[in-house]
Amino acid sequence: MKGGFNILIVEDDPVTQSSLKSCFEKDGFRVKTASDGVEMRNVLKKGAFDVVIMDVGLPGEDGFSLTQQLRVLSRIGIIILSGMSENSDRVVGLELGADDYIVKPYNERELLLRVRNLLARLNMTSRDKSEEMRFGPWVLHPENKRAVHDKGHQVELTHGETNLLHALARRPGRVLSRQQLLDAISGRDWQPSDRTVDVLVRRLRGKLEEDSSKPRLLLTVHGVGYQLSLRGGRPGDWLPDLRNNY
Repeated sequence: MKGGFNILIVEDDPVTQSSLKSCFEKDGFRVKTASDGVEMRNVLKKGAFDVVIMDVGLPGEDGFSLTQQLRVLSRIGIIILSGMSENSDRVVGLELGADDYIVKPYNERELLLRVRNLLARLNMTSRDKSEEMRFGPWVLHPENKRAVHDKGHQVELTHGETNLLHALARRPGRVLSRQQLLDAISGRDWQPSDRTVDVLVRRLRGKLEEDSSKPRLLLTVHGVGYQLSLRGGRPGDWLPDLRNNY
């Protein structure tokens, strides 16, 4: 996957901003830049973007705050760049809606590959996962990245949430390990300490469960992984009409 995509780089350091802009433009991407939240909003008003690369240490509103605001308004791909390497900081970034979190110092070629992988996953979700899938009172619409309840209300999903839910809904009643779910949502290797799956499950429970503290759809199987239970929160339950989705 090369070129033809619009990238917005939100970075206040002029040297880093220029270097990243040059790196992506040489690879055929169309690149715009911003130095803070105000400039970012002005740029976003003027055009559509596929991915935002967001530095955390921005003047005024920091990258975490801007990521949260962006995720409320859009399902655009977001990659956070941060000098904070603690696992808790990574989890915060992912919980706020980022799709990837890269610790400084980083290799520009690696960042380029991360962006390509994210674009491929976004494209795969919209192109290959168009079938609607029912689970409990919900219907997942992967192509539109939303879940619609039988009562009519709907929730918007990020592409990571969509892919994880899609993987579980294709195997209702079956326990999937974190590694299996990581493969489903990312298609690349992750460090063992990465808690991306736990973050996504927690976000999905907040959107889909009647009481996220007592989940009945997205169940934890301790020491193994997660399971989508479609009736009453009991392991092994699934609806017959989904068995062909294995």
